[in-house]
Amino acid sequence: MVSAFTRIVSAQVTPAAGYTPPDDTPSIRVGVTIYTDFTYQPSPDVTDTDGNVINPSSFNVARSYINVTGNLNHIVAFRITPDVTRESGLVTLGPGSTISNDSLVFRVKYAFAQINLDDWLPKGTWVRLGIQQTPLLDYEEGIYRYRFQGTTFTEREGFYNSADGGASIRINLPSNYGEIHGGFYNGEGYARPEVNDQKAFEIRGTVRPFARNAPILRGLRITGFAFADNYIKDAERSRVVGQVTFESKYASAGFDAIKAHDQPSIRNADVEASGWSWWATPKLPFESTASVEALLRYDHLQPNALVPADRTRTIAGVAYWFKNQGSYQSALLVDYDGQTFHNFVPAQPKQTRVALHALINF
Repeated sequence: MVSAFTRIVSAQVTPAAGYTPPDDTPSIRVGVTIYTDFTYQPSPDVTDTDGNVINPSSFNVARSYINVTGNLNHIVAFRITPDVTRESGLVTLGPGSTISNDSLVFRVKYAFAQINLDDWLPKGTWVRLGIQQTPLLDYEEGIYRYRFQGTTFTEREGFYNSADGGASIRINLPSNYGEIHGGFYNGEGYARPEVNDQKAFEIRGTVRPFARNAPILRGLRITGFAFADNYIKDAERSRVVGQVTFESKYASAGFDAIKAHDQPSIRNADVEASGWSWWATPKLPFESTASVEALLRYDHLQPNALVPADRTRTIAGVAYWFKNQGSYQSALLVDYDGQTFHNFVPAQPKQTRVALHALINF
């Protein structure tokens, strides 16, 4: 009788009109990311093994990823990304096992499980566990799409890593007004193991003030980021970043400012560094999604607030972005990248490079 009653009740419960159940079909996708270039160094001159004065040049593969992503169902997802990159210096893998200078090595860049919380929170909210993107850089590179030329200002200056082992949560704000992404990480970066009991707390908050009105300003985003860690107990490693970005059909632009504190040991002084960077990418769209785009960027860093020495970087280039479908990307970029050092002791010469970069991402 109970069984019959259960069948009757079940028959009376029907999905609401227009309801589409989530797709729980397991899926897996494989993609590739390649950064390759030819680079020529006009300055400084160097000498070869016979003492000849030369200007170095080389063909390089800066990055090559194999991206494997998928879903077990609409709640559980994953990603694993092996990374082939050049490792400079002598690296010890274990007793009696080393990698020689400047070898191409195979390592894991990302490997994480993701729990999607769309059923309970705004769409795009999730929790991740494993080696994953840290909160600021992956977000920023979705706007500044020239990582294949070189990393963003704060990463290039070594303030933190693009990926690390940890646990994090990303919460989307309603009506696309912004997001919050924060978590606890090892703090050593994806390429190194944890070396102590200190963990890094990283959090980013982003708001879109005009997400629902003012179409011209809809691409404006304001971001704050904080990073709190210790090299060892009571030895500070912290960063605070403020950022403003803007995206539109004809141009994107951004400004970053950072303050950082580093004290590798309690026996060392706490060093404060500061810097800022601006970039802009005016573009001429044509042929639907294809475009010609200029890259303009200027970085300024003072490594130590107590020392009147700073360095600047100027980047200028022209890129052609091929017509692609969906999220696929391919581009060619010709650029100039120059660094100038002011008041360094000992003095350092200006460093300049001219390069042809290529990007494949699908």
